[in-house]
Amino acid sequence: MNNKEMKSAQRQAEDLAEALRAVGADQAEFALVLGSGLGGFADRLEDAVAIPYAQIPGMPQSAVPGHAGRLVLGNLGGRRVLVQQGRVHFYEGWSAYEVTRAVRAFGMVGIRGLLLTNAAGGVRHDWDPGTLMRITDHINLQGVSPLFAGEGGLENPYDPQLGAILDSVAASEGLPLRTGVYVGNPGPAYETPAEVEMARRLGGDAVGMSTVLEATAGQAAGMSVCAISCITNFAAGITGEALSHEEVMETGAAVAARFEALLAAAVPKLCDS
Repeated sequence: MNNKEMKSAQRQAEDLAEALRAVGADQAEFALVLGSGLGGFADRLEDAVAIPYAQIPGMPQSAVPGHAGRLVLGNLGGRRVLVQQGRVHFYEGWSAYEVTRAVRAFGMVGIRGLLLTNAAGGVRHDWDPGTLMRITDHINLQGVSPLFAGEGGLENPYDPQLGAILDSVAASEGLPLRTGVYVGNPGPAYETPAEVEMARRLGGDAVGMSTVLEATAGQAAGMSVCAISCITNFAAGITGEALSHEEVMETGAAVAARFEALLAAAVPKLCDS
C-alpha cells in the first residue's frame, strides 16, 4: 500500500467513526464482534437499539450466512456495550484495512475494550466440537497485515488481564474454557488435511479465517483485546469426515446458551478492568 492509499484507509476509518458517533456508539465502554452462528448474544442486551450496516455510511457488509449485519447498542449488567453481529472477511475480497475498519473506528470513538469471537475448526483430537477456547496468541497465515506504515503493535495483541478475567468467570460459572493458539488462514476454502497438520506442528489449536487482523488492529487502535473461539468441528483430516458450513452453524446454535452465559457474566467485569 502506498502513502496515498494508506491515508485513504485512515480517512475511511475516521469517517466511519464519525458515523458511529452519530448513532451513539461513543457511549459504549466495550465492543464485541460475534462470529458465525454466535450473533444471538445481542438479544440479551437491555434497552437495545439495532442499526443495520446498510444504514451506517462506510460500514463494510458481509454476505456470509450466519452474519446478521447489524450493530446493536444496549446495556448489559449496567454497562453500555456495542455488539457487531457479523464481520467481513479477507476471503470475501476485502482488504486488510477494510476488514479492520470497524474495529479501528471503535477505538477512535473511545471504546476501551474489544472481545472477538469466531467459529473455528479444532486441531486437537481431544477437544470435541462445542469446546470454547480463549485465544492466548495467534499465527497469521493470511499473508497481510492491517497495520499502517510506522504503526507499532505489541508482539501479542491479546491482553493477559482480560484473559485472566475470562478464565476466572468461566471457572466461577462452571463453564469449561480452554486456552490455545488460533491460526488464521486466508480462506475461503477449508484447510486441507496437510495444512491442518502444519498448523498443529506450528503450535496451533484451532484454525479459522478471521480474528487475527482485527485483534492486531484493535490493539494498535488503543483497545485491550481478548478473543474466544467456538470449536464447531474437527478440522480436515482429524476424523476423515467432510466439512460443511451447515455443521458450523448447527454446532454454534447448540453451544449458544453456554457461550452467551459466559459472555453475559464476563462482559461487565471486563468493562471494569
